[in-house]
Formats: sequence, C-alpha cells, structure tokens
Amino acid sequence: MSDRVIRAALLGYGMFGADVVVGTLWDLMRNGISPYLDRIGLDDYAPRYGDVRFELVAVGTRSEGSARRAEAETEVVTGRRPQGYAGETPWVDLFREHPDLDVVVVATPDHLHTAPILHALQHGCHVVTEKPMCLDLAEADEIIETAARAGLIVGADMHKRYDPDHLKIFGELAKDLGTPIYARGVLEEPLEVSTRTFKWVEQSDPFSYVGIHWVDVFMHYLKLTPLSLYGVGQKQRLRREFGKDAFDAVQVMVTHTNGLNVLYEANWLTPADFEGPVNQESQAVFTLGKVESDSQYRGLRYWIENKGSRTSNTHFFRKVQRPDGSTVSLGYGKDSLIDCLERVYRVKHLGASAAELAGTYPDASSQRLPTAVVHAAREVVQRNSAHFEAGRAPICTASFGPQGVVVHDPLSGENHTIYDRPV
Repeated sequence: MSDRVIRAALLGYGMFGADVVVGTLWDLMRNGISPYLDRIGLDDYAPRYGDVRFELVAVGTRSEGSARRAEAETEVVTGRRPQGYAGETPWVDLFREHPDLDVVVVATPDHLHTAPILHALQHGCHVVTEKPMCLDLAEADEIIETAARAGLIVGADMHKRYDPDHLKIFGELAKDLGTPIYARGVLEEPLEVSTRTFKWVEQSDPFSYVGIHWVDVFMHYLKLTPLSLYGVGQKQRLRREFGKDAFDAVQVMVTHTNGLNVLYEANWLTPADFEGPVNQESQAVFTLGKVESDSQYRGLRYWIENKGSRTSNTHFFRKVQRPDGSTVSLGYGKDSLIDCLERVYRVKHLGASAAELAGTYPDASSQRLPTAVVHAAREVVQRNSAHFEAGRAPICTASFGPQGVVVHDPLSGENHTIYDRPV
C-alpha cells in the first residue's frame, strides 16, 4: 500500500454534510481523487495522484447520535470506520487526538464556521468549508491572513461556479454580450429547512444561507466590486406559525462600481408539494443581449398519479450505480469540493505552494467581497426590519469603499461603520 495519503476530518453531519459532502469523501476513500478530475479540467494531474490514498479518519458533530451515525454509515459504505466526536466544539478533541490531519471539511451551521476554520489553520491543517465561509468581514480577513501566514489552502464550496449552465454563460456567451447592466438571482428553499431541518434559522437568514451562491457567481465571473447596498426582509409565517424570530424572505439590491445593479431574492418558504427540491433562477441583461437561466427546471419533468408533478436537476448531485451495486456520486455539487481538495493534494504531494495556487479555485480571498455583501446586508436588513415594525420607512443602506463598510441610517441620525478597513 502506498505511503502517500491525505488524512481528512469532517465537521458537521447534517443535511448537506451527511449527503453531498460525505458522499464525495466516500468516493475519495474508495478510489482516490484521480477518477474525478476530468470534470474540472484537471485530468492531466490524474496520473500523478494515482497512488495517493484518502482517509476520512474522524468526524465531529454536535450530537452523540450524529457522531455514531457518521461512524456506522461510513463503515458500511467504505469498510473503514472514522472516529466520531461530539459536543459544542468537537474539533478541539479531534485535533488533539489527530494532530497529523491534512484537511478538515467544515459543514457546520453558517454562524459556526469561523471557529473550526481558524482552529484547523492554527494546527497547520488545510480547510475546505461550506458556504458562506463566514458572516463577518473581520472574520474573513482573519481567515485569509492566518491561511496566508501558514501557507495553507482554504477552499469554499461555491458549487454554482461549476454548474455547466454557468460555465456556458460566463465562459462562452458573456464575451459577446457587451457590458452588464443589471441582473437578478433567485434561490428559494423548502419550508421544511427553516422549520424542521435547521435549528439555527434565527442566527441566519435565507440570503446569507443560499443567496451567497448568486453573490459569488456574479462577483467572481463578472469581477465585481460592491459600491452600495439596500435590503429588506419579512418576518411573518415563521414567526406567526412556528414561533421563530427569523426572516421568511430577504431581498437585497447591490450596485457595483461598474454600474451593474444586481437584485438577490431568497426565501425558505417553498411548500413540500412544490415540484422541485428548490426554486432557483437567474437572468442578466447586457448592452448586447440577455441571458436567462432556470436552474430549477432543467428539462426533466414527470408526474405520477397521487404523487404530483416533479422536476429533477440531474446536474447537481446524482448517484451512478457500479457493477457491484454500490454507487458513485456525480455532479457539479461534487466538482466544487474536488477542485478545492485537489489543491490540498497539489501542495502536499506535488510541492506546490498555496500562494501560487491563489485565484485558481474558490479560495478564502475570493470570499472577501461576497462576505462584505453578506455582512452589510445582515445589518441593513435587521435595521430596516426594525424600522418597518416601528411604523417607519425602511430607508437604511450601506456603502463600500476606502472608508470600509458604512451603514447609513438617516432615521437614527447616524452613519455606523461596521468595518473600518478598505473594501
């Protein structure tokens, strides 16, 4: 057996961690990374990783039950059993007992990303994190600076960059469309997510949770810098019917330094009998044309008596059966993780540096401006919500620039700086 190995740990075993993320890691445990590199254009590297093993050695979760489930399910699929850790900060014990980890994959709730990311970096470990990387711009700076000092990889799972439709739009069509004028991104999650699946919706909001995907896509591919922001949110059904002081929906509008205006719409109210797992779409108007993309309806639609109509997105994450009856995962939801993990392989086994790989994958630095948008939006939306509920007009905004991020709240008579370094 080869002595070349990547030792990994997974933090979080909830809706996404126990599905897309761990499914990807199971495939790596079985066959390494080489079989999955052609989908992201890195097939020339495949022979160089042919003998590199991938070991998921530990899983950290909040509950004891999730830790035991992660151990058992991994053993059933791969024949190898990771060590499970449970508690409010499972990464502390995990790193104490596994000091030789190469990479940790963070799939904890949104507001609990920063602590394990920094803990891993301080222990010399690379990181791949679920989106959003964090919710605060100062925390983003600390992650970026800590990783740079240590020469470590921090990748963010921004899988919409890898959607074949987006690769077509921004990789091929955009060059002939002229100058972008305005755009719109919509992402609507199931009501079940906000009422049953997640216990932490009051610490987040639908824009921070999933709107960040569209923010990353537009900002990354169109090379955008934010200039100003306005946002509002609504607290009705979750508060009234479920007793949760959380936003049902959020709308955020960002104007950028090149004049492009983008409207982001996000909610987690979609009923269980909606025909798709989520509703999502985008459009962008340019001086020489327009692009519309229905990311929910990909063309496959069916209906069955007593089961209703359904649509399927077979591009995101699907299972392909192997001859032995087991399954391998395929889709752009996996591609994003593979791209980030490949950089860990390249640093450890090919002698590359994190600095020379900067900008070639969704790295921490690429998340700085999207985090600035999320940070400002959370502040503006909260203030505007308070104004509205007090019978006042929601006219709070934010601006970005050399002065940092400033929230302008004329009704309170103040400009409040929430971040004081240049953006």
